[in-house]
Amino acid sequence: MTAKRAGYSLAEIIIVVLILGALAFIAAPRLNFGALYRKQAHIVAKQIVTELRRTRTIAISNAASNPTGYTFRITGSTYQIIDDSNSTTISERTIDSHINFGGGTEFSFGPLGNLRTGSSPMTVTYGSTTYTITVITGTGIVKCTGG
Repeated sequence: MTAKRAGYSLAEIIIVVLILGALAFIAAPRLNFGALYRKQAHIVAKQIVTELRRTRTIAISNAASNPTGYTFRITGSTYQIIDDSNSTTISERTIDSHINFGGGTEFSFGPLGNLRTGSSPMTVTYGSTTYTITVITGTGIVKCTGG
């Protein structure tokens, strides 16, 4: 008569773990992180476009009480929305430190939603992927291209 086995021995478990570890060690360098970098750049670029549009919308909706406008500013890996009438920060967020910015990093919107000051375009780069964010001076419309 044969005895029933209740589980696996320690040696069997160690061998399985070693085999899985060897497979992971071989497979990890072959993973395509480029897709991850492209997705991260896309997310950050869209987030900045959204915040630029939000800054413009706040400037328009508060035009009666704040004729000086609002500014979107990137400093290092942080961006802020600032009330120009009293220099208070309305919103502040941190961005992944691997993201690189080029071009304009400060955009001020007037009470009509127009871009008062700021150099456009801005580039957002992560890995080998670059997005270009443009703000049209006369209207303040924000556009994003690239990828």
